[in-house]
Amino acid sequence: MEQTLKITNVLSDPTRYYIYQYITKRHKDVTVQEIADNFSIHPNVARLHLSKLEDVNMLVSETKKTGKGGRPSRLYRLSDDVVQLHFPYRDYQLLAKIAMETMLDLGEEGRKALYATGKKFGSELIGQELKRYGNTDKLTFEQKLNILKHAADLSGFHPEFDANEEKTIVYFQIYNCPFKEVAARHAEPVCNMHYEFLKGMFESLFDSLQLVEKQNMLTGCDSCAYKAIVGN
Repeated sequence: MEQTLKITNVLSDPTRYYIYQYITKRHKDVTVQEIADNFSIHPNVARLHLSKLEDVNMLVSETKKTGKGGRPSRLYRLSDDVVQLHFPYRDYQLLAKIAMETMLDLGEEGRKALYATGKKFGSELIGQELKRYGNTDKLTFEQKLNILKHAADLSGFHPEFDANEEKTIVYFQIYNCPFKEVAARHAEPVCNMHYEFLKGMFESLFDSLQLVEKQNMLTGCDSCAYKAIVGN
């Protein structure tokens, strides 16, 4: 609870909040100068905001040489810690972790239940998004893509989406795994559950789906990347 109060205090400054939002969508290290330029503030002010975010472990930083001579630059990136805010405080992350590990302890039947839960979770998220639309039978491809983006953002995945010109293939990358604490010990079943979760999302919007994993963060890649071949 004390950490939650510290985080809310840090994010109570609007500029600092938007800086954090910017970094979550940047997917790369940022410098003080980059933040100063993007938010039209003095570098000393940008440094203060970044330091405040680092103080509550929302960001981490390190000093690196740029290869261009001069002093090394301090680079900031998102912390690996999961940040959650609830009022009143509710530790849903801990509940999810316990539930997942309990299902895995049940053996093969538990794994099947985990995968089914992941798929249902994905479809439920899309179902909530669809309530914002009137006639869901005539959604355009762009609307479906926006629904996917918003639902994935709400899930904490910080995704990037792209599509081919024919609107038959969706490429997307995920830069944050909300299940990474459990995945560190149970990589295969957690990744399979995540795959089913994504299937649940896509199948709620498209008539047909072929989902292919291209790369995985747990194998040392910068992101989890997928290709979804879809049919309207």
